[in-house]
Amino acid sequence: MPQRSSLFIRIVEGKNLPAKDITGSSDPYCIVKIDNEVIIRTATVWKTLFPFWGEEYEVHLSPNFHCVSFYVMDEDALSRDDVIGKVCLSQSLLMESPKGYSGWLSLTEIDLDEEVQGELHLQIEITGSGAARKLRCTVFDARDLARKDRNGASDPFVRVRYNGKTHETSVSRGDCYRERRSCYPRWNETFEFELDESATEKLCVVEVWDWDLVSRNDFLGKVVFNVQGLETVQREEGWFLLRPEKSKPRVDEGSLGSLHLQVQLRDEMVLPSIHYQPLVQLLCQEVRAGRVHLMTLIDETTAAECRQEVAVNLVKLFLGHGLATEFLDLLFELELDKTDEPNTLFRSNSLASKSMESFLKVAGMQYLHQVLGPTLRRVFEEKRYVELDPSKVESREVGCSSLHRIQSESDVIQQSAQLLQSYLADLLAAIAGSVKACPVVIRATFQRLFKRVGERFPEEKDQSLKFIAVTSFLCLRFFSPAIMSPKLFHLREKHADARASRALLLLAKAVQNVGNLGTSVTGTKEAWMAPLQPAIQQGVAQMKQLILQLVDIEEKEESDLQEALSLQSQVVKEGPLFIYKNKGKGPLLSPSFKKLHFSLTSDALTYAKTPNSKKIAFITPANIRAAEKVEEKSFGNAHVMQIIHTNENGQPDTAYLQCKCVNELNQWLSALRKVCVNNTHMLCSYHPGIFRGDKWSCCHQKDRADRGCGKTRHGVMLREWNDPLDPNLEAQLIFRHLLGMRQQMR
Repeated sequence: MPQRSSLFIRIVEGKNLPAKDITGSSDPYCIVKIDNEVIIRTATVWKTLFPFWGEEYEVHLSPNFHCVSFYVMDEDALSRDDVIGKVCLSQSLLMESPKGYSGWLSLTEIDLDEEVQGELHLQIEITGSGAARKLRCTVFDARDLARKDRNGASDPFVRVRYNGKTHETSVSRGDCYRERRSCYPRWNETFEFELDESATEKLCVVEVWDWDLVSRNDFLGKVVFNVQGLETVQREEGWFLLRPEKSKPRVDEGSLGSLHLQVQLRDEMVLPSIHYQPLVQLLCQEVRAGRVHLMTLIDETTAAECRQEVAVNLVKLFLGHGLATEFLDLLFELELDKTDEPNTLFRSNSLASKSMESFLKVAGMQYLHQVLGPTLRRVFEEKRYVELDPSKVESREVGCSSLHRIQSESDVIQQSAQLLQSYLADLLAAIAGSVKACPVVIRATFQRLFKRVGERFPEEKDQSLKFIAVTSFLCLRFFSPAIMSPKLFHLREKHADARASRALLLLAKAVQNVGNLGTSVTGTKEAWMAPLQPAIQQGVAQMKQLILQLVDIEEKEESDLQEALSLQSQVVKEGPLFIYKNKGKGPLLSPSFKKLHFSLTSDALTYAKTPNSKKIAFITPANIRAAEKVEEKSFGNAHVMQIIHTNENGQPDTAYLQCKCVNELNQWLSALRKVCVNNTHMLCSYHPGIFRGDKWSCCHQKDRADRGCGKTRHGVMLREWNDPLDPNLEAQLIFRHLLGMRQQMR
């Protein structure tokens, strides 16, 4: 009975951060660690002490994690990034707040003695009898230790203390200095202490240290055993998490600024699918029959704060059963029955609105990228200054170095209007010509919506309502938010700078006006957008024509079903990766690697020279045995992953692929783990280094087939819009919601 922990994270903003640059500002970004493993890196917000990120993530992870840490960093182009401060939330703290934590938290300074990570493999036991009893401690090995040296590794040794006496292991393993540098050392050394019944100190402390030749040794963590408790069990053996020293008292708390977070931890016990069949069958029967009883109950009893989550769960469940269009049609009917005022139609955050919004993100994200991508890329690359609002126009110098002149306000507005008209024309042309790119399941859903609204408001004066109903979702809740914040829709890796952000905001406003059929430009408080009015009016005509084309399809439930089910075989992840060549006794370093375009579906991992060239099969997901990170020192890069698999001859093989950043690395690892979640014979351990020459770089074992020195991490995964559908998980989440509703009604 698998248990899953799900962690929702929203990194909202920061305030009052200290200035780290000579300009009196900072370039802050956030790093999120789960038990010292970096999972997320936000975009950098440049030149501010009050950054806004607004980035949301959901992480699936093992239930036995210990803490989640948020580090606020200052990006530096010429030196190592500075740590501004951190916030740490323990699992126990998050479990005390079932509804999650939301609010401001003060950043605290980094204490190096607290920044520990990794595990130590020990056996500690009491041997002998009577006066000859001894405490024996065997130190086997360690894994994932903190990197304290500038070369990205450590020189670890272990110190065991009991009753005033101390023993130490050798410094890591091997005969030469170079071999000592490891974060996955092995010792296999045993120490004994006389067991003293009268000792006042009843603790055995096992510490790990990083040996340094010219400076003091660095503390890497410790494990503490209560000897009195050991009297009962006689022996303990296993992997023990390294703990920090006691926290030092904080000084000037709050002087490093604050971080606004929303974090919620939820544990799920997901049962086999047979246990959810009655609930799923009931929901599907209601949708197929067009009955609204259970949907009405869910709609009326779902609180506003969890409506988005319930909507996503329902959408994914019905997508998996080929009933998304019928489900949404049922919600359209419920919403229309409650609506008397046409101007408020689908403008609230009802279950129908949230479900349709979620449906577009799940089923239409590739469509969104294809339509908006080229124009947004142009805005980011050109970096042109645009402004239409006279109250915000900045004076600007133009001309060559010897003939500078100041542009007038009217000149700036005129040039801005011309540039924005060009952007808007490209954008609207791409939208108008996107009929074939729009997934059939979305078109079928818009067809139901268009028809329902027309039947509910048949009068001549309300003929525009059926168009506005479609554009309220397509433009106001899908295209426009993506234009305004492209990073949040995975259209860009980084947030826009001030120039691009202003251009995107004005474009988003124009698209909103197109979605409103051009009724809200002139005569309002934003009358300065009037220069775009001709383009907007032309866009309205294009939008109406697009909607007529989108809804002009035959109603075939079977084709809708096939389209919905085909979502599971669509691309899960794609993008450029560097592949390292294997030759001789190990993979070669730069320049022996190629940049290729990889594409992952549930059927295959393929690559090609370009996104549009012929794809070549690389690895079948069914043959994957592990997908893990590679130590930074192996290739001189922190963003390399390894895919351990069986090749076409049934022999074990490893592919090394380099990503461009930590987010890309974790997204690929997450996607790979999802497509092989049902694979049998997954590995429990792996080598985080590479086999070069005659030994592994991580633990120096000389047997290439030796079992791994690090444990695999199948459990940490990012939840994204293009995840393979998991009906069991969605059914469990809906079941939990219904259970909570019943308790509230009682």
